[in-house]
Amino acid sequence: MAVAHIQLKEALDTLKDTGVRITPQRHAILEFLINSMSHPTADDIYKALEGKFPNMSVATVYNNLRVFREVGLVKELTYGDASSRFDFVTTHHYHVICEKCGKIVDFHYPGLDEVEHLASHVTGFKISHHRMEIYGTCPDCASKEAH
Repeated sequence: MAVAHIQLKEALDTLKDTGVRITPQRHAILEFLINSMSHPTADDIYKALEGKFPNMSVATVYNNLRVFREVGLVKELTYGDASSRFDFVTTHHYHVICEKCGKIVDFHYPGLDEVEHLASHVTGFKISHHRMEIYGTCPDCASKEAH
C-alpha cells in the first residue's frame, strides 16, 4: 500500500474519530494536500479542485483547512506574505524558502529540542514550540539569474 494511501486512510480515521463528517470535498482536499509537495495556498487547492467540484467555493476550502488544522492534520504556514500555505503534518521538519519565487521545500533535521530547553531555562518561559525558516535562492531561480 502506497504511503500516501496509508496517510489518507489515517487522516480520514482521525476526522471520523473527532466526529468530523467525511464529505467528497474534504476527502479531495486532504488527498491533494498529502500528495502536494508545494505547500499550497487555499487558492491553489481551490484552483486544482474546482474542475472536479464546480460548486465548491474558496470559503469551503478555507473552512475545511481550518477543521484539518484544529484536529492536527495540517499546519498553517505564515511567512509574512499575503497568503497562508498549508502543509500536511507528517513529522517535525523545517522549511527552506526561495526569496525570489516563494517556493517552500521541506528540510529534515533533528529536532532542536535542546534550544527549547535552553530558552525555557534562561527565560523562565514554558515553551510550546518553535519554527525555523531558512531563506535563499532555489536552483531554478539561481539558473535564471546566471543567464
